[in-house]
Amino acid sequence: MVALPGIVSWGIISGVAMIGAGLTPLAGIAMSVLVYAGASQLAALQLISAGAPLPLVLLAGFVVNLRFTLFSLSLSPYLRHLPPLRRALYSYGVSDNGYALSINYFNQHPDDPGRDRFYFGSSVLVWGSWQVGTVLGIVVGASIPSSWSLEFTIILTFIALVVPHIRDRASVAAALTAAVVALATAGLPFRLGLIISAASAIGAGILVEYQKSKAPSAQES
Repeated sequence: MVALPGIVSWGIISGVAMIGAGLTPLAGIAMSVLVYAGASQLAALQLISAGAPLPLVLLAGFVVNLRFTLFSLSLSPYLRHLPPLRRALYSYGVSDNGYALSINYFNQHPDDPGRDRFYFGSSVLVWGSWQVGTVLGIVVGASIPSSWSLEFTIILTFIALVVPHIRDRASVAAALTAAVVALATAGLPFRLGLIISAASAIGAGILVEYQKSKAPSAQES
């Protein structure tokens, strides 16, 4: 699977960020196993390093992970025949890469009686690659002196994730809005500015998309 090296690299970045946020190696490994959600983990780590309260950290992680609800609904028609306990266990393995691999296979082989085994195998490979990368990142991060301000890697990681996806007017509007609102609300307590800027960015992106969809009809009239 060509995606595995990228998953390991992503796990290394997450592991380094955990140490930079002040987590112990054991706590970092526990977070990787229990949470198992790269973007959610980084969002939580950024808030933890900023001293945000636990309820806000949990809320941020919940919002970021809402996409897994859509993934699960998409996979459900292909796995609903399984016993409830197995489906519950499989839900733990839902991930961005695992979902992409599985749904592509399911669409190509809708009548394959062994599709649940394909999902299980893909999930195990993705999960294992992520955990290996995370442990490597934790080991590397733990060996770097605290004077290096390793927590800044969290910010750099988010920049690296966002920039490649700024490709159209909506994404540009969302990015600019997030930046402006984040600066304007930086002084709010409990780092609430992060949540406000994210909500504002989503609203800006939706508004631009709405205006874009209305443009053709306006020209026709």
